[in-house]
Amino acid sequence: MQEISNEIYEKDRYLLYIYTPFCGTCSLARSMLDKIESVHQQDIFYEMNASINPTFMQDYKIESVPCLLIKENGEIKDKVYAFRSIGNIYSYLMEYKPELFAKS
Repeated sequence: MQEISNEIYEKDRYLLYIYTPFCGTCSLARSMLDKIESVHQQDIFYEMNASINPTFMQDYKIESVPCLLIKENGEIKDKVYAFRSIGNIYSYLMEYKPELFAKS
């Protein structure tokens, strides 16, 4: 997972994992995302520490962490707060990142 940068904020499309360092639920959510990236052998998600980005949290109305913020076509399409399972995260990936599942 890569730390989000100013250049990425400007992009029309990304998946952003928002966390705080001492959050147990965030740690569990991160392990799910790490496993997904490991299976696909690529960085899929960007990450951001909510503790050091309070303006972003307020501007984007992030209610809690962990949060998977999905931006597509320049708009926030979804904010996932309940990670539940790897299968649940895959349901979002199939909708918002279908190229992961294209046969080569």
